[in-house]
This record gives sequence, C-alpha cells and structure tokens, in this order.
Amino acid sequence: MSELPSGIIESKSKVRQTRQLAVGDFVRRHSKHLHLDQDGESTGAERNILEPSINRPGLALARFYNYFAYKRLQVLGNSEFAYLHSLEESEQRRTFRLLCESDIPCIVTCRGRRLSADLIRVADDCGVSVYHTVMETVRFINACTQWLEWEFAPTTSEHGCMIDVKGIGVMIKGDSGIGKSEAVLGLLERGASLVTDDKVLLRAPEGRELMGTAEELGRFHMEVRGLGIVNVPMLFGVASMRIEKRLDLVVCLKPLANFLEMDRLGTEQRHYRLLGVDVPYVEIPVAPGRDTARMVEVAALEQKLRSFGHNSAIEFNKKLLQLMKEKCIS
Repeated sequence: MSELPSGIIESKSKVRQTRQLAVGDFVRRHSKHLHLDQDGESTGAERNILEPSINRPGLALARFYNYFAYKRLQVLGNSEFAYLHSLEESEQRRTFRLLCESDIPCIVTCRGRRLSADLIRVADDCGVSVYHTVMETVRFINACTQWLEWEFAPTTSEHGCMIDVKGIGVMIKGDSGIGKSEAVLGLLERGASLVTDDKVLLRAPEGRELMGTAEELGRFHMEVRGLGIVNVPMLFGVASMRIEKRLDLVVCLKPLANFLEMDRLGTEQRHYRLLGVDVPYVEIPVAPGRDTARMVEVAALEQKLRSFGHNSAIEFNKKLLQLMKEKCIS
C-alpha cells in the first residue's frame, strides 16, 4: 500500500475482470433467477457472451446488420415474434438462419413465447442454444442486465475479515496476529453478522460501490488461534451470518507503538481505494487492555452518522471556533 497526497491509501491487490462468459456457465448460475428453460438440443453452451448487456435483434431480422450487437445475448419479445409471423415460412427460416449465423451467443424468448420447431432446428443446426422464460420482456432485460454486469464486474480479494456492524459493512485489516479474529468475536457477541474471515472477495458491479463476500468453501466459518476452525452460525445463531454486504468502512488495526502522531479530533478523512472506489478508512491502535471490538463498533456507528450528514469532529471544531470568536469579541 502507498498513501497518496490526497489522503487516499490505494490497495495493491490484483484486479481481475471477466472478458467473456460462456453461455452454459451463465445459464447454470442464473437460470433460477431468470426462469430460463432450454428449447431444442443442448448445444451452444460453449459460446461466449462478450458484452454485459442484451440486444433485441429487430433490425437484424429485417436484415440490417450494419450496427448489429452480435456479442450480446439476443432477446426476442412480442415485436420480434410479430415480425417473424408476418413472413412466409420459407422466408422466416432464411431470416432466422441469417441471425443464427451471425456468431451470436444465444437466443432467449420472453413471455412464455416459443419458437416453432422449424426455427428451433435452424438454431440447432447453427449451434445456437435457445431458451425461453415466462418473464415479461422488459423485466427480463432489466434482471438479465444486472446479472451480466455482476458477472463482468471487476473483482479483487483482500486479506482481512468483513463483518456487518449494525448495518455498516466493515472490513478489518491488519498484520497477522494483531487481533482481527478476536475483534470479530467480540462484535459477534454484540449482535454483528460475519460476512467472511481471513479473505474478503470484493466486486464493483456498477463501479460506485463494493460488495464483499466469502469463498464458498470457507463461508460460515472462521479461524481462531488456539481454537481452530469454528462454525459461526452454530455458535452465535443464524442471524450471525451474511452472504454478502456492501463495504462502507475499512478499519486497519495497528500496534499503539506505531502511532507517533495521532489526529485527536478525527477531522482528517482518509479513504482506502479499491477497484476505483474510495471507501472511508480509519486506523485503530491496538494495545493490551483496549477493547478493540468496542472501538471498531464505535467507528462503524460514527461512519453511520457521517452517512446521514453528521460529522462529530467537524461539528465540534465549528463550535470551538465559534466559542473562541465570541470570547475574542467580548
């Protein structure tokens, strides 16, 4: 990490981003959310979606391919079906074959509409998978776009713990043995919910906020020195776990000896930059006898106040300056 002049600490974690997504992988992960069922043969699963969006190929069906978004998932709604049904059967097949031969990833029909057996055979011959959904076209487009943006969003991972403290997503960082797990245990006893222990997977689906989660294998568990692996929901109840949470605050635990100078008022607002998103950042000194969990909880509550537009340090500073001004006048 290197601190920037603007008070931003930039993460050095490696950023990963999906450039292509196999149709089969997307359908397997999201068919339940999007109510997708396959028509015809099981073909085309290896084709790749190259852009996190969808396309309605109305102009392509009319044989205008100058600006055809062939890299996107293709969606057929009522208007596309109406146009196809206005054509003779032989012309339908020719028009539909041109679409399927345009290197598209797959086709989805909405509102429970199904392509005819002839057109399904054309798609099978071209190696294009066809799916149908009962969702309305606009609703499917919105939902599908969100999941595509999620899949194509940049991701990274950070060493640390993440916990939900009264609605504030807090990532606790620090060197090994500094007391991150002990702080998390103390917060769990106060009603917080664990998101992940040791490794935080982060994703920025829209580039404006970060979502944190755990690896599938280690989810619901944490490692405590001297005790080993513990099952969090078995010990603290099902309310003690969160699958994912927005990251609102980064807390770094450091030995008290490292704090040569300290901002006693807290007027300096610092940020931790992850995936291009600046997250509020604070450093908390750790020393024997200090209740680190309580300090993290107070930091989270203070961040909650700031999200509502209240900054205790700045408000106190303004009152102090006003008092000094009044005394000078008198």
